[in-house]
Amino acid sequence: MAAATAMAAAADGDDARCVRLSAERAQALLADVDTLLFDCDGVLWRGETAVPGAPEALRALRARGKRLGFITNNSSKTRAAYAEKLRRLGFGGPAGPSAGLEVFGTAYCTALYLRQRLAGAPSPKAYVLGSPALAAELEAVGVACVGVGPEPLQGEGPGDWLHAPLEPDVRAVVVGFDPHFSYMKLTRALRYLQQPGCLLVGTNMDNRLPLENGRFIAGPCAPGQEAGGRARALSPPADRVPLCPAGTGCLVRAVEMAAQRQADIIGKPSRFMFDCVSQEYGIDPERTVMVGDRLDTDILLGVTCGLKTILTLTGVSTLGDVKRNQDSDCVAKKKMVPDFYVDSIADLLPALQG
Repeated sequence: MAAATAMAAAADGDDARCVRLSAERAQALLADVDTLLFDCDGVLWRGETAVPGAPEALRALRARGKRLGFITNNSSKTRAAYAEKLRRLGFGGPAGPSAGLEVFGTAYCTALYLRQRLAGAPSPKAYVLGSPALAAELEAVGVACVGVGPEPLQGEGPGDWLHAPLEPDVRAVVVGFDPHFSYMKLTRALRYLQQPGCLLVGTNMDNRLPLENGRFIAGPCAPGQEAGGRARALSPPADRVPLCPAGTGCLVRAVEMAAQRQADIIGKPSRFMFDCVSQEYGIDPERTVMVGDRLDTDILLGVTCGLKTILTLTGVSTLGDVKRNQDSDCVAKKKMVPDFYVDSIADLLPALQG
């Protein structure tokens, strides 16, 4: 409540940011906007349950002729799977051959990145620490995949692990969310990365794994985000005590540490993610809004790319987090402040029904 009061007071200033998006303000904003880009987890749904009022809000936006896009750091689903979930939970969207064209996940965008970087390479392969969905998106652009699934230790000790056979023609190690991440996989990834020209790519640096009902799993030493998608160590606020290491960023950091090199990061807040959307959508940044629940990914991406930004309070970040960023002397933190905030994207409904 104190944070909300502080935000309201700040809204009286000429340079105010993070203003509550009232129905009147929302009407004015939407009049100047063609495209709205939404994060998914914590914004549209929690687990398999839609945020109350969110499907109605998006259907109303579609009825108004607004173009919608969905940008997610989750690499565990294909575009088609996300499109099916959007329709199943009542958000609408194209079906048939066009299904998934609104969705830009890190699995799909990682595939686009590797298609660019490995162009001309004969029969390229990637060693994937990630999901079958991530592998499917890579294979759809001609990059064969190895490594998906559990991989037990081979032999009796480190000497045996270092002599396990490697696949030929592996030109990239791709790290996504992998519940089967293990020491054996880490060792194999390191061996591939020691080969000349092998790329290291991370789908995202999220340190928390969102769960249902607003809960999350996070690493006690997991990284935060700096502008440009790079990781930076952060101490969590006292009121947000993390539980255990789990987010994809923790896995990327492990591989980076072992290989002593930085990964190319695809997901938010990396600009590459927005470039993927822009190239397929032909977006005018000045007439585009980014809606998300995380300051260090969604909002930072929007600010970096010149988009209008809306923070929804149904997910990870809070108004307290915003206030800390506003009060910080750190330039990078000050960028992680949205133009507007809503309790839920259902708050858009009065502006759409007026």
